[in-house]
Amino acid sequence: MGPFFWVFLATAATVAAVTPLVRLLSLRLGAVDQPSDRKVHPRSTPTSGGIGILFGTLVGMGVAHLIPSLRPVFRESSEVQGALLAVLVITAVGVVDDLRTLSAPAKVAGQVLAAGLLILNSVEILFFWFPGQGVVSLGSDLAVPLTIAWVLIMVNAINLIDGLDGLAAGIVAIAAIAFFAWIQSTPATPSVFETSATTAALLSAIAAGGAIGFLPYNFHPAKIFMGDSGAMQLGLLLAAATISGVGRTIQPTRGDIAAFSIPVLIPAIVLAVPLADVLLAVIRRMRHGRPVFAPDKEHIHHQLMEIGNTHRRAVLTMYFWSALLAGAALWASRVSSRSAVILIGVGVLALIALTYVPKRIIEGRRAKRSAKAAAAAAPSTPPAPQQLSEHLQGS
Repeated sequence: MGPFFWVFLATAATVAAVTPLVRLLSLRLGAVDQPSDRKVHPRSTPTSGGIGILFGTLVGMGVAHLIPSLRPVFRESSEVQGALLAVLVITAVGVVDDLRTLSAPAKVAGQVLAAGLLILNSVEILFFWFPGQGVVSLGSDLAVPLTIAWVLIMVNAINLIDGLDGLAAGIVAIAAIAFFAWIQSTPATPSVFETSATTAALLSAIAAGGAIGFLPYNFHPAKIFMGDSGAMQLGLLLAAATISGVGRTIQPTRGDIAAFSIPVLIPAIVLAVPLADVLLAVIRRMRHGRPVFAPDKEHIHHQLMEIGNTHRRAVLTMYFWSALLAGAALWASRVSSRSAVILIGVGVLALIALTYVPKRIIEGRRAKRSAKAAAAAAPSTPPAPQQLSEHLQGS
């Protein structure tokens, strides 16, 4: 873990140092996100924070290249170089979209180009272990479209979840740290696959560093948004890390629950929150006859605010969901089914309580405040005529 910690630290420190300058640049260039009916922020906010994250990514990769134990990743494989090229392309597409607003087909074309650069540099789903089948090998006719599909899903999932201050950055940080922990705890594989595992750990460390370094400026109330340039970049880093980490896995995890013993499913479970949100968004928009990429205010985080959660509480609730699912995936892939079921059950109960109990508390407090306000505003009742007459006679 030692060398990866320094990569993580260098990435986070660079992003934290550069982001204030990027904020000033965004203001000067007019890269500002204006309030609207489909957005929750009340004031104009600079965007294109992804430029700062890009600086962190470049520094993180540079530091990794200087660490002797990580140099073989650059020397023996082109995976990291491919990820860097893809990051540059996707960030450029995001910056243009932040400044001028690209059409959905144009953004998808840029995402496919980035995915193609990954594939050309051997970052692709080639084979994986599956229960009952052993090692499943994929030909290029399956590997290429599956890899592109995973990149598109991941990039757009992170982009769509970026609807509240700090939400995308926090979820990416949780997912990247969880996947890094899974990679580091995975049993040793033959040397031919060690490079892919190291690449996955490196990209996870960079993604976590970029997200955490940006979060202090992005948590509510946000001083700057990451924009498409940041959300798509972090999504691509996660996609490349997960593909490199599980796309060549030849053995199961140590968990005895079928789903958790399949390595290729671990990233999907760790990233279940953004993936579920994008799936629900697609279904919702198709059902109502709207374009798949049409924006709306019906995402999970918007629904949390609708039931009474504050901006910060909604974000923290989704952090908890992500951490719970990531922790469950890590735990269940290592322990017996009974222990995993107990852990997941307790976590689900805690999740339900955290999501809905605050609603009841908030509603109760609002009702009390409304009653007090109504009592204070009500005019004092004048004495009845009979009581007034008796009072005058007695005097």
